[in-house]
Amino acid sequence: MTGRRRWSTDDILDAAAELLRTSDAESFSVRKLAAALGTDSSSLYRHFRSKTELLRAVADRILLAAMDGYRPEGDWKRRVTTLALCVREAFGRHPQLAAVWVRHASSGTGSRLVMEEVLQALRASGLPDEEIPTRYHRLAVLLAALIAADAGVSTVTPAEQEQGMELFRVAVLGADPERFPALAHFARDVRPLGADRGAAFEELLGAQLAQIEAAIQRD
Repeated sequence: MTGRRRWSTDDILDAAAELLRTSDAESFSVRKLAAALGTDSSSLYRHFRSKTELLRAVADRILLAAMDGYRPEGDWKRRVTTLALCVREAFGRHPQLAAVWVRHASSGTGSRLVMEEVLQALRASGLPDEEIPTRYHRLAVLLAALIAADAGVSTVTPAEQEQGMELFRVAVLGADPERFPALAHFARDVRPLGADRGAAFEELLGAQLAQIEAAIQRD
């Protein structure tokens, strides 16, 4: 009799990532993953104690992939910007996992590598040690929000995108100028959320880094 295949932790994470590409964290379940692997849930719980632990591990692999493509070059601002873009690109290839990362914070190696590099860059900036944790937290919140929003837009289907654009045009171009005078005035120049996401990402990150630089110069 042929025994049931023993799945490795990497096999399970690969299958989970694949399943999450076509679903989201809410609809994902260990039972569905077990079915995709042709096994039962109990065999997966030998590797991961809960769905949340499994999701954290999948998201952490994305961070590990981001760090694989990262090289710490340039000054502290260039290091943070390059790292942020690597993380954005990694989750851009797996957009469904961005929400998993934001909601289920990872404590794995990938997460620690990202945290270490950002903290090292901030130390290299000349910030006093006592200010670094707060500045790090603000950067982390900003990056998580931007990457999750960017990934969310990228999962929209062409049909949903077209419908959204039509609703946007109706809301903006059809705005009553008496009730919404500013909106009516800028109607032909206002752009939907999905436009110029890359430029917006770098501009918002750059503004945060400029605040840190200004704080350093004041000290």
